[in-house]
Amino acid sequence: MLIDTHTHGKLAKYLPFSEQYTRNLFKEAYKRGVESLCLTEHYNTQEFEKIYQFIHENYPQEGDTYMVEGVRVFPGLEVDILEGGHNLVIGSFDTIQALRQEILESATFKEFLPAAKLFPLVKKYDVLFGAAHVYRKGCHNLELSEELLAYYDFFDLNGKDTALLGRDNIEKVKAVGAHYDRPVMAGSDTHQFLQYGSVMNDFERSFSTIDAFREEMNAGRYKLVVDEAIEAKVEGANLLKKALKLLQSQGGSYDVPLIIE
Repeated sequence: MLIDTHTHGKLAKYLPFSEQYTRNLFKEAYKRGVESLCLTEHYNTQEFEKIYQFIHENYPQEGDTYMVEGVRVFPGLEVDILEGGHNLVIGSFDTIQALRQEILESATFKEFLPAAKLFPLVKKYDVLFGAAHVYRKGCHNLELSEELLAYYDFFDLNGKDTALLGRDNIEKVKAVGAHYDRPVMAGSDTHQFLQYGSVMNDFERSFSTIDAFREEMNAGRYKLVVDEAIEAKVEGANLLKKALKLLQSQGGSYDVPLIIE
């Protein structure tokens, strides 16, 4: 099963939810060979609830996942920390909703929890917890204490960063995983469909629960896949994202249909 463990369902955090745009993202993911993905949406994105409500009400559930336009979707979150850095959380629908609600009881959309408070809170739940794009400017996850770093279940091999920082990012992230005895999971970090397939994880078998995901990941029964055209995919996605955001700012709509049916 080919799975992308870091994706988004909107073009940008501050834009409103678009049912058409989100549906088309999943359609395009399927067309590009993505069999499963983790929807690690920013916890503070505008209209967060509408994204998951749309999926929950319109698509069948299988285990901890939803089958959305042919793609197996694991719910998730991306959460900031006060120290500077992002964190990925993957779980069931109910778990993700409950966790986000508990985070918002102590944090706000702009004021983040320190890692020492967030990490134990996250691990109260049955989730997979990862450090996102640890070599990106402004991300200080690796500067946290050994005690806090031990909370992580995996480290993110980020597609966007690998394209922009260079291929040596792959070995650098693998080295971090080896140092902390944690697996590395590849995630495109896409907000725009052209970036799908830039990086993926090729698991030996399919699964639909967090328990099975954890078991297969920790057993190492998968391979990291980095597309030969990763730079072109990310560059194209970034250019289109900028153009669509500009269109929205000028009174148009970012969810203009671009895909070929």
